[in-house]
Amino acid sequence: MLGQIIHKPSLLGALFALTVSPSLWAQGNELAQSVKQAMPALSSLYLELHQHPELSYHEQQSSARIAAEFDALGMSVTRDFGGHGVVGIYRNGKGPTVMIRADTDALPIVEETGKAYASKVTTLDAQGNQVGVMHACGHDVHMTNLVGTAQQLIKAKDKWQGTLMLVAQPAEEVGGGAKAMLKQGLFSQFPLPDHILGLHVSASVPAGKVAIAPGYALANVDSVDISVKGRGGHGAYPHTTVDPVVLAARIVLALQTIVSREVSPLAPNVITVGSIHGGSKHNIIGNEVKLQLTLRSYDPKVREQQIAAIKRLTQGIASSAGLDETEWPDVYVHQEESIPSTYNDPNQTALVKASIAKQLGDDNVWEASPVMAGEDFGLYGLTPEKRPITLFWLGAVPADDYAASQVSGAILPSLHSSKFAPDYPVSLEAGVQAMSRAAIDLFNH
Repeated sequence: MLGQIIHKPSLLGALFALTVSPSLWAQGNELAQSVKQAMPALSSLYLELHQHPELSYHEQQSSARIAAEFDALGMSVTRDFGGHGVVGIYRNGKGPTVMIRADTDALPIVEETGKAYASKVTTLDAQGNQVGVMHACGHDVHMTNLVGTAQQLIKAKDKWQGTLMLVAQPAEEVGGGAKAMLKQGLFSQFPLPDHILGLHVSASVPAGKVAIAPGYALANVDSVDISVKGRGGHGAYPHTTVDPVVLAARIVLALQTIVSREVSPLAPNVITVGSIHGGSKHNIIGNEVKLQLTLRSYDPKVREQQIAAIKRLTQGIASSAGLDETEWPDVYVHQEESIPSTYNDPNQTALVKASIAKQLGDDNVWEASPVMAGEDFGLYGLTPEKRPITLFWLGAVPADDYAASQVSGAILPSLHSSKFAPDYPVSLEAGVQAMSRAAIDLFNH
């Protein structure tokens, strides 16, 4: 996940809202006071999760910790579902089923926040490299928020009826967790949700506020490998070769015309070449160059158009250089890592936004624009059952840092940065209130 664009108040308005608007914990309502009382225990849980991060597909301790919290609340708990996933069910009479999802995995990053509670965990990655491990995408906040919301909803069970379904999902960072849980039967072995909610911390929204976008919120994401073939030889005699470095350079430039000249300018999309490797020595023309791409879009038809155009262009360039069909570039789409765009159901999202605004105040709910980052949360809305989903952004930036950046123009640490350090007490207090209130109102809708 990356930083996102937010339609926020003007600079003076934003700074004014940060300093004089009624704070979310001083509104005197019952839920706000209840969440405030729970904060010491939730802060302790957050610090525990932050200091014990685990990479994708290795979330054993994290899932066990969440399962233990669900057990303590009297929920029916299923462990190791779709990998190290956890599903908690709490039945509270007749009514709709509301599913709330949080992701649990961390990233291979050495933390450089300088915080006393910074992660010091290291491990071996899939390639056997020693790496640091850090919750640089805020999944520690997400897990803690899930537990805090469960506590509040069960405590306030006299205010709603239905079935609460909590999902702690692994492997979001590699696009595999939601697929695995759905494949194992998340919507057949458990109650079929009527509403699905999620949140994600934001590195560009101040703590204590949320931002929400109806419709497309996050993008389709595809990873694509291109192996550009050639006919190698001596660098002094290029006329006897077909140079794959030159072909790769032509391909890199040609790929940009897909975005600028083939896809409608009204259909946002991105094609980025993130990696290029080829050759071994100054005076050797090699046989192959490898490219790695990331593709982003919203519309599934645009995604298909991107992939088809990449195959056509690479083949055409190879053919123009005199290569036959057996020597055309190999274009490999990592389908196992592909994730669809996240489409926030407009009707449900309007209800969620109104609920959060009632709880936190209108000034604390901003409108977000769609981003080209990806999230496998979107998969839950694309099953044959077509369940409505809503994901909102939870502000995480310390208020002073946000205000200073608005004045100076300084860029704040983004998600996936080794220096990303959310203001977790304020974020959690707002997040638990927002998610709890939204769930209660959906139960009662």
